[in-house]
Amino acid sequence: MKKTLLDVIFASEKRKVVLLLLRDGAKETEYLLKCLDTTRQALLPQMKVLENHSLISHYADTYELTTIGKLIVEDMSPLLYKTEVFDSDIDYWGSRNLDFIPSYLLKKIDQLKNCEIINPSLTELFNVHKSLNPNYEVSPTVYTVTTMLYPNFDPIVTEMLENNVDFHYIVSQELLKVIRAEYQEEFTKFIKYKSFNMYVYNKEMNFLYFTFDSVHSLICALKNNGEFDNKFMLCRGQSAVNWVKELFDYYLKDSTPITEI
Repeated sequence: MKKTLLDVIFASEKRKVVLLLLRDGAKETEYLLKCLDTTRQALLPQMKVLENHSLISHYADTYELTTIGKLIVEDMSPLLYKTEVFDSDIDYWGSRNLDFIPSYLLKKIDQLKNCEIINPSLTELFNVHKSLNPNYEVSPTVYTVTTMLYPNFDPIVTEMLENNVDFHYIVSQELLKVIRAEYQEEFTKFIKYKSFNMYVYNKEMNFLYFTFDSVHSLICALKNNGEFDNKFMLCRGQSAVNWVKELFDYYLKDSTPITEI
């Protein structure tokens, strides 16, 4: 009796990885052995299972996906990448309020590859911008959406603007009130820079902040009970930057430019 396709794909790590490796085209056996760090004796029985279930075919010493295999792997990859994102720290993800992310981006959350959960000490918490981008020449543009101000925000923002960084900054309505009441002088100075682009979001924000440049992104979500802790997600790579840029654009469309404080 043959296995179900779900068993064939997910009950064996080797079979699952082989299918993913063949996603981009036919591969020779030696390539598969090297990627899997295994032997022919261990691999060939798994290849036979995949072949017997019409997921792969082979000629000479080369394997490729069948039409059925291609259809399945096409839908299988996003699911596996989504689980990899959450597996990076399922306790963190499970404790976060993710309602601030629109559904169309949640469906693409597998793009948040190469991410790690950071729990900085209080002394490190307000120097996050340095770990995000220690050399501003790398990224000419920085985007931030936030409900809070770092205690040392003035030198951070001033340094960026003096280094000709194009800074796009969306704040919550509550934060704008605080800025106008307590930090009018500082933000009046910022607005004089042509590279400082400030907006106020016209709806409720139920997260702490997210920010990104050309190579990194940081996301700090609230807990499910609304509480805040120091943990944030640091992601590297273009796919994550593209995802967070879409999130920024989602908030930008309901934001109003601020030209004076």
